Amino acid sequence: MVHTLDAVETPPAPAAAAGGPVGRTLALVNRAIVLLSSIALVIASFVLTYSVASRYFLHLSTDWQDELSVFLIVGAVFMSSASIQARRGHVAIEAIVGLLPAGVNHVRQILVDGASFVFCAFFAWKSWLLLDEAWTENFHSESTWGPPLWIPYSLMTIGMSLLAAQS
Repeated sequence: MVHTLDAVETPPAPAAAAGGPVGRTLALVNRAIVLLSSIALVIASFVLTYSVASRYFLHLSTDWQDELSVFLIVGAVFMSSASIQARRGHVAIEAIVGLLPAGVNHVRQILVDGASFVFCAFFAWKSWLLLDEAWTENFHSESTWGPPLWIPYSLMTIGMSLLAAQS
């Protein structure tokens, strides 16, 4: 017995569903970003493991490891979000999909996609403003390590811009 909604859920779209050169370019960019994001997550796990081990066994101060790991993880999440969107892999509440007629469900999906695009475009726009402010004002983290904040803001900006373009 299966207790899932697989029969009524929206099927995932293929990774390169959009045709033409723009769709192929986005698919290629998404593949490269997913690879880089995967590497970033592995590096973050090694950095965090080193941080825990060096604090516990060597009693060393670790002021940069947590922040670097956060930068890597946040960058990986934002940068890979467009690839997930291309596969329609984001979390969705689809309890009513099986209850709606096909035409109504199609309209629902268009409305949800439109609302998602508006949100992503607004978030990308605000991210560009934040990145510009961090760059021009030379913002740095307030930690003892103090890396420039344009680095994580640029990852967030690029990721949200790609997500808006993918939507």
